[in-house]
Amino acid sequence: MIVISDTSVFTNLAAIGHLHLLQQLYDCIFIPTAVYQELTVEPPVPGTVEVQTLPWIEVRSVRDRAMVEQLQNTVQLDPGESEAIALALEINADLLLIDERRGRTAANRLGIRITGLLGILVEAKQRSLIPAVQPLMDELIATYQFRVSPALYNQILAIVGEF
Repeated sequence: MIVISDTSVFTNLAAIGHLHLLQQLYDCIFIPTAVYQELTVEPPVPGTVEVQTLPWIEVRSVRDRAMVEQLQNTVQLDPGESEAIALALEINADLLLIDERRGRTAANRLGIRITGLLGILVEAKQRSLIPAVQPLMDELIATYQFRVSPALYNQILAIVGEF
């Protein structure tokens, strides 16, 4: 399975000490150069050390710079989101990990299959990789300003049988 990730999934999972879920779920994760750069800027963000040292994270350069520029200019996505979408198209990825609304909308329009942080947590719970989703969502919301509507929060809990 070819899986591409944007920055937010990495930083949020690393912040709560669960970045390992990506390897457990998908074996290998590809990130574009812009995502690598976003994760390795100063000051360090959660996931900085991991993205530089873990062998299951591979950095790829995007060849289609016109697509990246189009996504940045017309959809107003940041470089990481733009490159993640462009790379997903270039290498025919099976899945794109992305949370930001505009990026998800653009990826959907381009026919790219997506999931976000909450989808990853649901899948991890369904595969018995984590015992519960609610404590992790609560930690993200309380500590890392992860935004989720009350309706979606309750929907996720219902999906995983924690409601």
